[in-house]
Amino acid sequence: MQWLGVDVGGTFTDFVLYDQASGALSVEKVPSTPSDPSLAMLAGIERMRLALERVAKLAHGTTVATNTILERKGAASAVITTRGFRDVLEVGRGNRTVLYNIKATRPPPLVPRSAVFEAMERTLYDGSISRAIDPGEIAAIAEELKRRGVESVAICYLHAYANPANERATGEIVRRALPRAMVSLSSDVLPEYREYERFASTALNAYVGPRMARYLGALESGLAERGYERPVDIMTSNGGTWPIPRIVERPVNSVLSGPAAGVIAALFVGNSAGERNLITYDMGGTSTDACLVREGAYAMSTDGRIGPFPLKLQQIEISSIGAGAGSIAWLDAGRAIMVGPQSAGAVPGPACYGRGGEEPTVTDANLVLGRLGSERLLGGEIRLDAALARAAIERIGRKVGIGLQAMAEGIIALVVAKMTAAIKEISIMRGHDPRDFALFAYGGAGPLHAALVAAELGSARVIVPPMPGNFSAFGLLVADVRHDYARTKVVATAALPFAELTRIFAEMREEARHRLAEEGFAPAEMRFELRLDMRYVGQAFELSVVVPEAAAAMADIDEAFLAAYEKRYAYAVPGPAEIVTFRLSAYGLVAKPSLPPLAAGGSLADAKCAERAVAFAGRFQTIAVYERAKLGAGTALEGPAIIEESGASTLVPPEFKASVDGFGNLVLARRSA
Repeated sequence: MQWLGVDVGGTFTDFVLYDQASGALSVEKVPSTPSDPSLAMLAGIERMRLALERVAKLAHGTTVATNTILERKGAASAVITTRGFRDVLEVGRGNRTVLYNIKATRPPPLVPRSAVFEAMERTLYDGSISRAIDPGEIAAIAEELKRRGVESVAICYLHAYANPANERATGEIVRRALPRAMVSLSSDVLPEYREYERFASTALNAYVGPRMARYLGALESGLAERGYERPVDIMTSNGGTWPIPRIVERPVNSVLSGPAAGVIAALFVGNSAGERNLITYDMGGTSTDACLVREGAYAMSTDGRIGPFPLKLQQIEISSIGAGAGSIAWLDAGRAIMVGPQSAGAVPGPACYGRGGEEPTVTDANLVLGRLGSERLLGGEIRLDAALARAAIERIGRKVGIGLQAMAEGIIALVVAKMTAAIKEISIMRGHDPRDFALFAYGGAGPLHAALVAAELGSARVIVPPMPGNFSAFGLLVADVRHDYARTKVVATAALPFAELTRIFAEMREEARHRLAEEGFAPAEMRFELRLDMRYVGQAFELSVVVPEAAAAMADIDEAFLAAYEKRYAYAVPGPAEIVTFRLSAYGLVAKPSLPPLAAGGSLADAKCAERAVAFAGRFQTIAVYERAKLGAGTALEGPAIIEESGASTLVPPEFKASVDGFGNLVLARRSA
């Protein structure tokens, strides 16, 4: 049988196929179809000539939820909230969107104020019901929603995290009146305190829900027509996978689907190779995503954002910027050269694609500099046109009086600076020296720029894994099922008996165990991780603290908090602490493909496939181009050189050398190191 991972990106859709019998891994890449992402997925399956009845597992990373929010193409939605709290989504935290611009305006909310309805209900902070809902009032609101043709409803009541009874009763009435509409309860989407973040996350869920349901429904139908009748697993932002029915209920959990899969794959390959300190660097066609892996673990965050909106869900802490191979170079009002965040995307794509794009992009600049070749078909169907790339770069160069080569090198320098800054945000700005980490580069464009980014950071080593252009799709095949549970209870550690803490976690564990059992996992295939969101008494925001397995008293919890605080902020003092949220992560452990060890042997002479004129520091020089598939374990070479493979090219600049380890990873190191 076979396993298939499919990651839909903004520019390309990537496939990785694993054959259980032979252990072989094969890849494919096709241009994405933004109007309907499932078309590219089905086209790739046909190109690979897959017999889907032989596919035992299909995992999918999707950008549909992300693009729906960013493009403002979501459902006609409404919100029902507690009387007096109609403006929570519009007011937010009251902070300026642009700190130093007194004329800056807030972005419009996803749900306009005219579509926010108030209900006379009240739940107190301790969960007691001060006023139950009036069924007649809710029924009247539901009739108005039906009259307006609302597709999706978010129900967001004050303190519903403490007691969801009023929300659930409202939801039942709305579902009866609008059976075709999606209904999202804040107590289900995010059962935590802080009303604005909970309301916003629930509104986002409602906004993307109908489009996501239509997409996944069409995808399931298309796969069934081609013989696939098993479940489809969807990657979630927390690094796990969910079945489609679960994602349809909580589509907002898939916002970081693709980037999360890449981090999971990096952790898997890094652990296999004994690399526990990594900075993952995923550069695709539209964006660059970076994540810090320390001592074999990545950080989780609940302070994410999607565009201008907060998304307070458990997600891998990933820094994303609009800098990719398709990022457009342009001039601002002061005629300064900028790169991104606008992207040429898949349609029309960079100028060199020959599909109607005329704006200069990072891909065009690399082609002009010789770092990309035009011999291979990109995505199996696009031949890069160097003449079109030169014309696009020359046009912007003439506007500022810069020659072709200098303009191309300047574009690359700017995009490298942007990516370096993004990596510094998750390393230097949080007390981590990037020189202590290997830069783990993947994505279609990551290996091409990795050494340049490493040089800016001062990093001595770069690791390029096998299949870098399809690496996130591989991550889909090694991700476990993961469910996150949260329970808000603000209490000082000094006032909480350890037995009560144990009881709360036991209830959460039982709920998680039941869900995993329903999904077919045996007890031996389940793993649980306990965390507490904690802070010093008097602070406003929390730190996530792992509950030690050996904890036997509240003193152990206080000690774990101080250790986590010092690790994050480099300084901690004993003082009264409090718990805000109890968290439990439940994992359903799945079988994983193994990367076959790479045989030693081969020679540079056999691997050399071409020579090409490539520009470095203002001048062209002829360098060797090698076929990665012919580089055996133990092979070493000196830069400058280019190593090509399906879906990606790795640049080895003059000051770097490269070697191949026993796992098939390319390891680039600075000569001085």
